[in-house]
Formats: sequence, C-alpha cells, structure tokens
Amino acid sequence: MPPNLLTRLAHFLGLHSLHTTGRDAYLIILLRSARMFSAGIPSLILALFFSSLSFPDSRIGLFMTLTLLGDVLLSLLLTLIADSLGRRNILLFGSLMMTLCGTAFALSENFWVLLVSAVFGVISVTGGDCGPFRAIEESVLSTLTDEKTRSDVLAWYVTATTLAGAVGVEVAGRVVQWVEQRGGDERYAFHVLFWGYAAFGALGCGLCLGLSKKCEIREVKEKAGNDAEEEEVLLEATSPRDQEHNHHSDDRIVHQARATKKKSYFSQISPSTRSIMYKLWILLAIDSLADGMTPYSLMNYYVDLKFHLSKSTLGDITSASQFLCAVSAIFAGPLSKRIGLINTMVFTHLPSSIASAFIPLPHSVGPTIALLLFRAALNSMDQAPRTAFIAAVVKPEERTGAMGITSMLRTLAMSVGPTVTGILAGNDRFWMAFLAAGICRVTYDLGLWTLFVNVKVHQHEKGEEEEGDEDAEGLLSGEESVLTDRFDEDGEDVHGRV
Repeated sequence: MPPNLLTRLAHFLGLHSLHTTGRDAYLIILLRSARMFSAGIPSLILALFFSSLSFPDSRIGLFMTLTLLGDVLLSLLLTLIADSLGRRNILLFGSLMMTLCGTAFALSENFWVLLVSAVFGVISVTGGDCGPFRAIEESVLSTLTDEKTRSDVLAWYVTATTLAGAVGVEVAGRVVQWVEQRGGDERYAFHVLFWGYAAFGALGCGLCLGLSKKCEIREVKEKAGNDAEEEEVLLEATSPRDQEHNHHSDDRIVHQARATKKKSYFSQISPSTRSIMYKLWILLAIDSLADGMTPYSLMNYYVDLKFHLSKSTLGDITSASQFLCAVSAIFAGPLSKRIGLINTMVFTHLPSSIASAFIPLPHSVGPTIALLLFRAALNSMDQAPRTAFIAAVVKPEERTGAMGITSMLRTLAMSVGPTVTGILAGNDRFWMAFLAAGICRVTYDLGLWTLFVNVKVHQHEKGEEEEGDEDAEGLLSGEESVLTDRFDEDGEDVHGRV
C-alpha cells in the first residue's frame, strides 16, 4: 500500500489525532481498557454467581440497584474533588478499590459484604463503566485535545476499551469452562475470575503512576499563570495610565476567580451551559433507565433461562456483541465530521433501540442471537460523539463537573432498571423489560434530534481563541504606543536618552 494512502487512511480513522495527542492519551486508554476487560467478568457471571448462591431474583435486582445507587454517591463525591485533589490521584484510588473489591468477591459469599465491596469497588453490574472514573478520563482527554482531534481520540477511547471488554467476557466464559472440565464446580470458577478482577485493578494502579501533569486542570491554570507573568513583563513598558487600567482589570479578574471558587459544585456550571445540559440530562436519564433494565448480565441471565446455553456460549455471544461495538465505534469519529455529532448519535442509535424491543420475540436461539448482535453493532456509536458534544458546548473549566454530573445522573437512572427487571422476571414477564427499554431508547433518540440538531458547538473554544488574539493585539498596540511616546517627530528620545 502506497505511503501516502497509509497516511490518508490514518487521518481518516483518527490515528493521526491519537498520535499527536501524546503518551497520556495512550495511558488513559490502556487504563480504561484494563478496567473494561475486568468489567467483562461481572457482566457475564454476576447474576449467575448470585443464582449459584441461591439468591432469589428479587434480591439479585436489589443488589444491582443498590450498587448503582452507591456508585452515584461515590461519583458525586469523587468528581467534586477530582480537580482539587488531582485527577491522577482519583484514578489511582479507583484502581486500588478495584483490587480490594475483587479480593472481597474472591473470598466471601456474604450478601452484605459483597454489596459494600461492589459499591466502593465500583464493580460493573451492567457491563459498562458506571463509576466516576470514565467522566474524569473523558475530561482529561478533552483537555489534551482540541476541536479537530477530540472526536477521533474519544472514538478510539471507546473502541479500544469496548474491545477490551469483549475480550474480557470471552476469557471469562472460557475460564469457567476450563475449570469445570478439570473437575471444579461453577462457583469455584467464579471465585477464580474475581481474583483476576483484583489483578487488573493492580495493573491499573501502575498505569496511573505513569500519567503526567498535563492531565491536571491545575497544569492548565499554571500555564495561564505563566502567560500572565509574561504579560506583566510586557506591561512594564506601558504608560502609567495603561498600567492603572490593567491593574483594575487584574483586580476584577481575581475577584471573579475568588467568587467562582466559593460557588457550589453545581453552580460552577454557568447558566448558559445549564440551559443546554438540563435537556440533555433528562434524555440521557431516559436512555440510562433502559440500559439498566437490560444490561449484559441480565440479558445473559434471560438467554440462559430461555435456552439453557452453556456459560462459554453466553461468553461468546457477549464477546461478539462487544467486539461489534468496538469495531463500529471506530467509524463514529469520521462519520461525525461528515454529518455532525447529533446526527451520528441519533441515526446510529435508533436502529439499535428498535431492535432492543424485539429481542424476546423469537422462539429459537438463532434469531435471538441475531437481534442481540444487530443491537450491539450500533449500540456504542453514540458514545464518542456524545462526549465530544458535551465537551464542545461547555467551557473547558466546566468539563469535569458537567461530565461528572452526567455520569452521576445516568447511573442514578440506571440504578432503577435492574429492580424493575428483577420484579418482572419473578412474575414471568421478563419480556416486558425489553419492550420498555426499547420504548425509552427510541424516546431518547427522537428527543435528542429534535432538541439539539441545530445547537452550535465549540463556541467557548472559539471565544477563547478570539479573546487571546485580541489580548495579543492589545499588548502589541501597547508596546507600539510606548515606542511612539518615547520619541518626538525628529526621532529624538523625549527623555534625553539615545
């Protein structure tokens, strides 16, 4: 293949954008890939593990709901302090808690011990990433990128991590099969997998230690402070009148910064941003409710009840589903550049939403698996454009807060779903959960396109660039006026200096 064609292909697929972003982007993607690989373990076996412990369906749904509610509180707390304590420190804490959680699940079978461990370890009961750490990672990647590279980098973030989740599910199914073939019982195989979950938490700790200061919002502020110092050096040559004017401007900026610092977590997001995010949060809550009703763990449980497939076959289905998610997500970045972020989100997600409602309809395995795979193939193409859209409509300093609140509300809405599905499953109406989930997802898609298709993006970033250009012009004008004031019309220094 000609070199220029390879270059064009790399640009089209977003690999060039990923490369130019640097090492931190690779480490963030590897960190979440390790977390998603380990998340594939509970997404396959969690409901089956509880069933092997003779927990009733209602208690399984309650466990998932309480776990998600705990994730909400933890997300609120950690995203609140992430920028002040350091994003890297919070991510390191999350990996450490994963290690402890996996150890608890490997050693204990007590319902309440497992529940507490799942909350603080942010164990995935849905096959996705329900804790605060994804919001922090997306905020970091948004800081490291600009409007030209952001959608590409976020698309690869989704692709690589979804692929890791697919491999994790496949490995989990094979491990269960391998242990059973060697005479071990199913429950022992589940405990072995939770030891693996703990090991990947330890791997995540090592990756967090490799992240640089560029990931911190404080690094951005320090850079701004250095720019201000350079400005001050230039202003030393200005006239006293200009210095007085700039001094008052600096005082006003400092006063505004102090006032912002005193604001509450939620009020740090500006009214203009909130006016957009309120509508988006409502729609995302509806979509997340649907995700909570039919996560991978409960879909595996439903297929197992209906067709009595082996655990390795269930692992193959879930792995194939997540693999399709990963492959399709590669094209979300290029597609969003051509048709826009909102159009990409809606037109790829809507067919998947419709398929969700029809999953219980077939009476044989083949068509059911076909619907599951079709749903999965288009299910994740809205993730990267959604994050890029949020990053594009909020101010840079609001991203961690906005994404943290988004993650919290999504998890809160998702937490209701498993309980509803657990009640329906106990009354032999499992199929109604899929129908309700499909209706919610279609509502989300249509509402998203109606409310946001014409919203202008990147206004804050363009505003900052224009403001920076104006400041630079002002400084140059100030220097020019100083030179003009110092010399008279004949070119002599008015102060008597040569």
